[in-house]
Amino acid sequence: MIIEKLLLHVLIILAPILIQTSLLEQHRLGKSPVFIGILHGIAAFTCMIFAYESFGLFWDFRYIPLVLSMLYGGRKSGLIVIVFILAARILNGGDALLFGFVSVFLAGILPFLISNKFWTYPPKKRISFAVLLGFWPAFVMLGILITFALMRGVPMTGNTEMLTYVLIFGGIQVLGVGLAARLNEWMIEKSMMREEIIKSEKLNTIGELAASIAHEVRNPLTVVKGFLQLMKKQVKGDHHEYLTIVLGELGRAEEIINDYLNFAKPEFEKVEKVNVREVLADVTMLMNAYALKDGVFLEGSFKENGYIHTDRNKLKQAFVNVIKNAIEATPAQGRVNVSMEVKRGRGIITIQDTGIGMTKDELSRIGTLFYTTKARGTGLGTSVFKRIIEALDGDVHYDSKVNEGTCVTIHLPIQKETSDEGLQENVM
Repeated sequence: MIIEKLLLHVLIILAPILIQTSLLEQHRLGKSPVFIGILHGIAAFTCMIFAYESFGLFWDFRYIPLVLSMLYGGRKSGLIVIVFILAARILNGGDALLFGFVSVFLAGILPFLISNKFWTYPPKKRISFAVLLGFWPAFVMLGILITFALMRGVPMTGNTEMLTYVLIFGGIQVLGVGLAARLNEWMIEKSMMREEIIKSEKLNTIGELAASIAHEVRNPLTVVKGFLQLMKKQVKGDHHEYLTIVLGELGRAEEIINDYLNFAKPEFEKVEKVNVREVLADVTMLMNAYALKDGVFLEGSFKENGYIHTDRNKLKQAFVNVIKNAIEATPAQGRVNVSMEVKRGRGIITIQDTGIGMTKDELSRIGTLFYTTKARGTGLGTSVFKRIIEALDGDVHYDSKVNEGTCVTIHLPIQKETSDEGLQENVM
């Protein structure tokens, strides 16, 4: 009879996760800690109402929703579940009411203390962590059971029925926690995948629209610029200065249009074997004057050669964009360090600045089209940089702290030739 009851409890504790999954796709309510706490609290309350009573104790899985809510919903969710458990325990009554209160406190204290560390683990480790943590309430209940039995004079030695109950209870509890944790991770993975698909579709749509508009605008812009250049040769005085300003703004407009085209689809016109170390050294030297103008010290350290087949100009453009952003984010007397090393067929390029840094919200939006932290920026430079790196089968990672600076790490599939000797470039 106890097996059927406990298996029913497993279905009860899985129900909130399924409800949360269905709401997560349609409403942000699925992410609310209060809502998660209420769902798991109802599950814990239901488990206790349909508990199996034997040896003067209630056998149920009230603590599985508590553990899951603490880990996946946060401390606020866990505290809400504790309120539901205490309410159900008072409603059930019985001789072991005081033991029930002590059990709730002991079972909840460990998940409460380590819930913040839970999200530092990868998904597979989170499942294992949840299962291991699921043992804790079982140990607590076992300790409560032994204490209660000793106080009531229930014989523990030779009581095979109670031992069987303990083993069945522990085994099914671990199974329940494992299933629930796996379902939670599947829900999180599905939500992240859905967001990535929506983001990808938006980027593709914007990219196609940007490409079509940019092509149509660039042609008449080129004609206007050509005639203005001819007029500039013939005009003198104030009008000559005006034409210089107009041509400068037209050049800026052309740069924005080219950024749109590169964002839509980076085209590698001349693919060749490129030494990334040389490109980084050239870009660092090129941007050094720009950095000195703002009082920023730009340094480059490139220990070894690394080769990749790509368009040299596109790769240079990507590095210019990211280094330029680092310089502009760094105040006077600050530093920007650019370095590269090759490990196991991967080039690790790091751009570290001592600038203003970014908040978590800004970091989550970095690289999004039209999003920028600069007053006159368009957000295209970072978007183009990321698209070029991704087109080379690379990836970009941002790490930033407010008022401490930002570190951009680029991983590229670089070939290292054995005949190359370690080289060192320093630009200041």
